[in-house]
Amino acid sequence: MSSPLGRGGRVRRGRPVSNAGDNGRVKLERKHALVLLGIAIWNVVTYVTFIKNLAATEGRPTGYYVAHTVLIVVNLLIAALLGTWGVRAYKASRAEQKVNA
Repeated sequence: MSSPLGRGGRVRRGRPVSNAGDNGRVKLERKHALVLLGIAIWNVVTYVTFIKNLAATEGRPTGYYVAHTVLIVVNLLIAALLGTWGVRAYKASRAEQKVNA
C-alpha cells in the first residue's frame, strides 16, 4: 500500500515530495540567464544615467542627494547580484549543453 504523501513521506507547502531527484536546487535554463543578464544591464544603464542627472542637479537639500545616492547604490548592488546569477546560470546551461551533446 502506497503512502498518500509520496515516496519520502514528506510534505512541502501542501504538496507531496518525493526523494527522487530532489536536491533542493533551482535549475535555471539559458533563457532565464539571459533575462537576468538583461535586467542587470538595464539597471546599470538606467542608473548610470540617473547618476549623471543627479550630478547635474543643484540647489537641493542634502537629504535629497543622500536618499538618491542610497537608491543608486542599492540598485547597482541588485544589478551586480542579478548579473552574477545570470553569468552562473549561463555557464551552467552551456556546460549542461556540452554534456548532453
